[in-house]
Amino acid sequence: DTVLMDVAGRPGALAGLREAGLVGAGTDVVAVHLGHAVPPGAELHRRLAAAGARAVPDGTTLTVGAYHGGADGPEVPRRTLVLGGARSGKSVEAERRLAAFPGVVYVATSGTRDGDPEWAARVTEHRERRPASWRTEETCDLVPLLEREGPPLLIDCLALWLTHAMDEVEAWDDTRWARGGAAELSARVHTLLEAVRRTPRLLVAVSNEVGSGVVPATSAGRRFRDELGRLNARFGEECEHVLLTVAGVALPLR
Repeated sequence: DTVLMDVAGRPGALAGLREAGLVGAGTDVVAVHLGHAVPPGAELHRRLAAAGARAVPDGTTLTVGAYHGGADGPEVPRRTLVLGGARSGKSVEAERRLAAFPGVVYVATSGTRDGDPEWAARVTEHRERRPASWRTEETCDLVPLLEREGPPLLIDCLALWLTHAMDEVEAWDDTRWARGGAAELSARVHTLLEAVRRTPRLLVAVSNEVGSGVVPATSAGRRFRDELGRLNARFGEECEHVLLTVAGVALPLR
């Protein structure tokens, strides 16, 4: 009924209890061992809530079995969008939100780039900091994953999914874009958003926040900027929780 543990420092232990069936939706998970290494105030409570846990003041009496929340268990957001610029900490924040859940499927939309050691190093960095129990799928075919029952999904990232989709509809060519490319891309985005709306899975998605600086010099660059902005806005409409990461700090927008 009640579990007291170091949720902030050892989220993998909570994931293990969930995987073994010892922690369920109605379990009251209370975080202990909270010291100077954890963020203060509202940020701490936000991180714990994402893991389905809570913190209480020192000296609080806990009544085992008297769950503090609603009848349906902890109010963990089912769909979360994490936005941010380059190296803002958005991927780290997304991974942190699922660290207390077992069997996460990490969906890498980046693919591989032969002959690019710098890109390979980036991919390795991401892979090595993920829990060993997570499984990686390298694909841009997101709809089947969203439609199936299963463990939590972490999609990183929507900007690369959009790049792939625009490649396939030849969106970079002005003539092709005007003669059907725009409509084809719109249909693909609509299908993705419908799957996000219906998905039964816990979902965290990452995307780049662009368009705050210099206007791109080419029509193709402006097209990508505009389409990514529209995708982020529409994807965010389907999510219970939207975050913006700036300089490693996650700012809740919803």
